[in-house]
Amino acid sequence: MSAQKGLLQSEPDEPDSAPSADNGSVYYSEDPRDLGWVAENVPCQVACPAGTNIPGYIQAIMEKQYGRAYEINREANVLPGILGRVCSRPCEDVCRHGWPENGEPVRICHLKRSAADLKHSGHRITESLYTPSGKKVAIVGGGPAGVAAAHDLSLLGHDVTIFDREKEAGGMLRYGIPAFRLPRDILKVELHNALRLGVELKAGVCIGNGDGQVTLESLRRDFDAVLLTAGCAAATRLQLRRETGEADEGGEDPVLRVADAEYGLDFLLALHRGEKKTVGRRVAVVGAGFTALDCSRVARRLGAKEVIIHLRTAEEYIPVSKEEIFEAKREGVKIVGLRTPVGLITDGNGRLTGVKFVQNRLGGWRADGRRQAIPIEGSEFIEKCDTLFVAIGQKTVNDFMGLDLDLDRWGNVRASEDGMTSMEGLFAAGDFVNGSSTVIEAVGHGRKVALGIDTWLMGRVRRKTMVRMEPVEKPLRERSFDFIPRQHMPTIALNKRRKGLEREVETGMDVDLAHEEAKRCYLCNLKYQIDIDNCIYCRACIEVAPRDCIKLVRDVAINEDGSYGKLEEISEWNQVGAIWIDNDECIRCGACYLVCPTRCISISRLELVTRDV
Repeated sequence: MSAQKGLLQSEPDEPDSAPSADNGSVYYSEDPRDLGWVAENVPCQVACPAGTNIPGYIQAIMEKQYGRAYEINREANVLPGILGRVCSRPCEDVCRHGWPENGEPVRICHLKRSAADLKHSGHRITESLYTPSGKKVAIVGGGPAGVAAAHDLSLLGHDVTIFDREKEAGGMLRYGIPAFRLPRDILKVELHNALRLGVELKAGVCIGNGDGQVTLESLRRDFDAVLLTAGCAAATRLQLRRETGEADEGGEDPVLRVADAEYGLDFLLALHRGEKKTVGRRVAVVGAGFTALDCSRVARRLGAKEVIIHLRTAEEYIPVSKEEIFEAKREGVKIVGLRTPVGLITDGNGRLTGVKFVQNRLGGWRADGRRQAIPIEGSEFIEKCDTLFVAIGQKTVNDFMGLDLDLDRWGNVRASEDGMTSMEGLFAAGDFVNGSSTVIEAVGHGRKVALGIDTWLMGRVRRKTMVRMEPVEKPLRERSFDFIPRQHMPTIALNKRRKGLEREVETGMDVDLAHEEAKRCYLCNLKYQIDIDNCIYCRACIEVAPRDCIKLVRDVAINEDGSYGKLEEISEWNQVGAIWIDNDECIRCGACYLVCPTRCISISRLELVTRDV
């Protein structure tokens, strides 16, 4: 049995932040048809690795209930103020508002930040707490996966201790992401909120088998369960081809051999640990991810006159948000593609003067979903530079474990669906299992494994994912909302960005911008249904519908898992079995509901939630 307990941050929150109590009209379902409906019709929530109730918090913003919007976020993604700034936004890629002929996706990520920015300064966080379990869990690594898992395990009543080698928690959030993208005061508050329920942080503690280090075996003895969330802490090595065309896989690292060359990850880690860093006038960056973009933007702020990012394929395949690319270009970063480094050029004193590349052409698609880059024979050329950052990926470091665990071919720890490794009581989550990924993926996996740990410790499942169903009295959108253009995120002027590394570039949406953008959301969690017994087949709903969203059907297929399948449409009225609302086409404008003479159309809200068993 869990108990509600409010924890005060400063002063009581505005009234809108308090969650409404369930009443007799609210139902919870594990029916495959209901779970399948949400999976099919709320693509943004399904695409979010943490399962965030996106339509729910956007509706709260539309109603200007920012505290409630923040809490809806925290139920799933734990760190809304952080993820509202640095999330990779998989939800926006599938947003129904961005489908063909529907316009541009809703700015889901920026609205997440708005919920955090616009909530009352005295916002009260309210969470459901379990009674103490008497179980102790050690977490190795204080990054996003470890913090998310620690938060959930503490709510479930377990005593949690995080061990982190750095002086402060946060992992790559603190030491990998520049402050102009993630301000450190926001990071501090969000981490505090996640760990405030009794999680003990032991910072500056190295896990390993060396002198003064804490062994993993001792943690296994002292704790009931141990979770590894050490992330991907090492840069992927650059392999240069010799003149013979063979890969230079052995010997000294070519990047570490040159004083003016550095791995981008190492550069950012040192910078954010407080080390003073400098760059030359002409900076070359090899890589295509967030680390490459961050290094290039930092270099401009440190005084580089020319910064060029060199890609193996093309700009359209960079796995970062278009906004990040746009802002980098605004700051003077150039992006060029179809080239692979094959050599580093130095002068007589061993100083870097350039990078030798080979020209590529695009090939087919690789098994990992990326395009092939095929080198063109005899196309080598040299690009001059005096600083090089290599940011071509990250990998796990597992030499600290001292235990014989099963690893995959990339050196990541193998774990079962619930996070258990090949050793009883030892779990792993986040990038330490999945390889280098994103913040939201790490948070989502950390929370998932936390439930697996709880089930293993307590011997039974105590929380389940269900569909919460609630009737809605009237339409919540207007047809006019579909014509609202996508709102732009305000940013500081370019001439202010070169004055240091601390000034945040994106300033956040104000109340008016957030309200307008929130109204664009289709609220896909609203289900419109027609009660066939009360329908008089007057066609009024079909005639008033602005889209082809109300269908005459003869039958509805049922999938093997019990969910609804394809509609069998029909045009002859004497063969109609039902009038069906096609949720793929429905924009939740409510026109059909308002015109129906028999009120046979109902609206309900279906939301995926994690519920105590």
